[in-house]
Amino acid sequence: MVRTAVAFSPGHISGYFRRIEGIGPEDTGSVGAGVVIDEGVRSTVEEAHETSVRVVRQGHASAGSPPVEYALERLGVTARVTTECRLPIGAGFGLSAAALLATLTAINHLFDLGLSPDEVGARAHEAEVLHRTGLGDVAASMSGGVVCRTGAGIHGDITRIYSEEALYAVSLGPLPTASVLSSPAAMARITAAYPDRCPRDLADFCRLSRGFAEKSGLIAPEVRRVLEACDAAGVPASMTMLGNGVFATGGAAEQVLSGFGEVYALRVARRGAYLIEVKP
Repeated sequence: MVRTAVAFSPGHISGYFRRIEGIGPEDTGSVGAGVVIDEGVRSTVEEAHETSVRVVRQGHASAGSPPVEYALERLGVTARVTTECRLPIGAGFGLSAAALLATLTAINHLFDLGLSPDEVGARAHEAEVLHRTGLGDVAASMSGGVVCRTGAGIHGDITRIYSEEALYAVSLGPLPTASVLSSPAAMARITAAYPDRCPRDLADFCRLSRGFAEKSGLIAPEVRRVLEACDAAGVPASMTMLGNGVFATGGAAEQVLSGFGEVYALRVARRGAYLIEVKP
């Protein structure tokens, strides 16, 4: 009988950030603010003689995930991994970090590695930074809330506000994170645009994020059209970082966003990655 472990990690929508360059992956990352969302990634891990990763979204599957494969190799284990999500991949929902956290949480229990949650997070953060798939999503998604990170890495200072308000999002397509994180010009604009304070609530988070999006020069024309519609309706909204999409809050948010694509109704997550089950 093949042993199996299943775990879940919430995703994370980043509203604004600033890269912090450290000596190594552990203290390299970002400061900034975002929302840990109740949607994310479910990872099923089975014992296997060699590692394989299958990524499934709404019935469509693809093979391979270099960050996940790297993390398993670093741990010295091999497994068959299947990650599943409902939200679009590469669209600013922090699913790369969620896939790593969910998978490593399951791996930790399946192979009785005895890693603490911080150690699982450190492994996931290292894989994200080295593969340029994210900077601060792992630290945020280790717990829930509207988060404000004032230090880089998983041990940086983080404040969390737990809001009952709904957050709505629409995706207009992927935006390759690595292409932005590798661009000195883009990173310089991002650094200059950073608002340098924490949000007071969800609406304030949207406002701070919007100012950052405007000043950073990252808003694509199709995103601009959605934001202008939100402005006309008085809906606090901004661009998902980094993704071609928009998030918004308030009573009219869902209706306004529905004119531009499928709307994802989200809630602020109350917890981070957790084990669902282990089957002997």
